[in-house]
Amino acid sequence: MEKGMVTLVGAGPGDPGLLTVKGREVLRSAEVVVYDRLVSPAILSMIPEGAERIDVGKEASHHKIPQEEINQILLRKAQEGRQVVRLKGGDPFVFGRGGEELELLEQHGIPFAEVPGVTSAIAAAAYAGIPVTHRDFCSSLHIITGHARAGKPLTIDFEALARTRGTLIFLMGVTAMPMIVEGLLNAGMAADMPAAMVEDGTLSRQRRCDATLSTLPQRAAEMEIRSPAIIVVGKVCSLAPRFDWFERLPLKGRTVLVTRPRERAGVLSDRLRALGANVWEHPCIETVPILPCPAMEGALEELGRFKWVCFTSPAGVEAMWHRLRALGRDARGLAGVKLAAIGPGTAKALGQCGLSADYVPAVYDAAHLGAGLPAEGKVLILRAEVGSKELTEAFDRRGIEFEDVAVYRTKYDHPLSPALRAAVNGGAVRYAAFTSASTVKGFVGSVGEDTDFSRLVGLCIGEQTAAEARRYGIEVRVAREATIDALVELAAECGERE
Repeated sequence: MEKGMVTLVGAGPGDPGLLTVKGREVLRSAEVVVYDRLVSPAILSMIPEGAERIDVGKEASHHKIPQEEINQILLRKAQEGRQVVRLKGGDPFVFGRGGEELELLEQHGIPFAEVPGVTSAIAAAAYAGIPVTHRDFCSSLHIITGHARAGKPLTIDFEALARTRGTLIFLMGVTAMPMIVEGLLNAGMAADMPAAMVEDGTLSRQRRCDATLSTLPQRAAEMEIRSPAIIVVGKVCSLAPRFDWFERLPLKGRTVLVTRPRERAGVLSDRLRALGANVWEHPCIETVPILPCPAMEGALEELGRFKWVCFTSPAGVEAMWHRLRALGRDARGLAGVKLAAIGPGTAKALGQCGLSADYVPAVYDAAHLGAGLPAEGKVLILRAEVGSKELTEAFDRRGIEFEDVAVYRTKYDHPLSPALRAAVNGGAVRYAAFTSASTVKGFVGSVGEDTDFSRLVGLCIGEQTAAEARRYGIEVRVAREATIDALVELAAECGERE
């Protein structure tokens, strides 16, 4: 049997946007992923569906699986001929025991590689408005572990650190923070030296504790700062109130539920995170192609009967394209017909197939699509099994002949989610982004109609979606137009008003 390979991948400090491009590529090709507790759920969602997942999450003073056993797991899986990714928070070689894990692999001749990650020592400080170096304040940066081996005291040369006059960053030092402060003060560091702690760095729930070196223990206790957190000591900490860009983001500290199908959630989630939101991805529906689909296949074989092919969602475009390719044809198979898209998202899906929409209504909904499509001949509609009646009713009123073909169905069979229900009832989820009436139905099905929606605001992409949300007593805000851009703009406006 061929030997497998182990790749250590740094997942970064929490924000999934800080995972490197190379790290993402390696992760997506993994057969086994061994991961720690601080890896973001958004990054874990990138693991291939068929990959084996092994949670070896570690906390201070409590190791779910001892380090020696983690080393053995990596060895065993590689010896099985598997492609193994060891996914670690931050950077594997910055107090991440990456070197220890490679030692056993090297001894057994297992191929390995390391993909660096963004360390929290720099990223958490940056998200808190603290530049770790600045020519006016310091000329060096020092990263120190504040975590000692079990049963042993800290072995830090505080006098040497004090003499550097540089920025000091302590990782994993929450428990030992009083000892760190005492050591620095005893080494002669000024009591009024600016200091800070950053809890949950780069995440929406991030908090910054500002103090001086002597007042840091009391201030951190008052704020109940908990792990994971970094300690920053140095004059650069005085810049934080001016430079803290992250705290000013409109959705900072707010949780936004994204209900889109899993394969379509990424763009919206990323845009909301860029506004500071804690994004909870909970796909409430799934679009499933109808296969076989004789009606669509027959229509595609006889496209000469139609003047227009009309799409009401990207899912319809994808279903058509996959079937066209399965028939051994490409974009040339649509020569002679015009293409209509309900909005920019659907038009973009056509563009990804090398096709251009000939008509997109000014208002992106079924009623305006039906009212505005040029009456130039018979129309082929490729859409969901249960589609809006407004489209076909508009065609009927205008005397436009059409064939309405269902090419995919929407599934709502997601189980009840007690965790999501509790979060909505308790007000922990502030906003829910709804991109269709179907996502509203799926969401309500996931939490139950008797859920308390009084503290939830539904961010709706259009009036039809908003009408469905109002049926369940959800307070709604409606985007100015039915696009993801407008929905994100609406979310930012709501956050800024609160």
